[in-house]
Amino acid sequence: MEPIVKIFAGTASQELGHHIAECYGQPLGDLTVQRFADNELGPSFNESVRGCEVFLIQSTFPPSEHLMELMLMVDACKRASAHKVNIVMPYMGYARQDRKDKPRVSIGAKVVANIIQSVGTDRLMACDLHAGQIQGFFDIPVDHLDGATVTAPYIKSLNLENLIFASPDV
Repeated sequence: MEPIVKIFAGTASQELGHHIAECYGQPLGDLTVQRFADNELGPSFNESVRGCEVFLIQSTFPPSEHLMELMLMVDACKRASAHKVNIVMPYMGYARQDRKDKPRVSIGAKVVANIIQSVGTDRLMACDLHAGQIQGFFDIPVDHLDGATVTAPYIKSLNLENLIFASPDV
């Protein structure tokens, strides 16, 4: 018997979460994220995830707040006996820190990979990682999704004239 799929979205990706759940033909899961007086976050699931395959949708921009919220969500799922926990991450904070470009610096993308795995994540789906080799920082399956595959045909269908794209980094 296949596990029941449940889809939840963190505070950074509510709109995307609703859209994905709608495309999947189900409501977005019920999740509350409490903010305490000291700005700590406390996510709690308002429905059972026991035995379920859970998809957590959360961008990590800005990373200091939204990455921590996501890690607490994964931990809550694991402690609630979810069968599998998958992260859908439209933006991965610290992905630009994918190598040592000078002495005495951290490799932020590797640190984030370690944190994501340490809380019990089973799979990561990330959009447009800064560098494809970031997938090698993980020991769990990583699906590196190319946003241009979806957005380019859509933009082309708009038949816009004099369209200009600007990018700070390619």
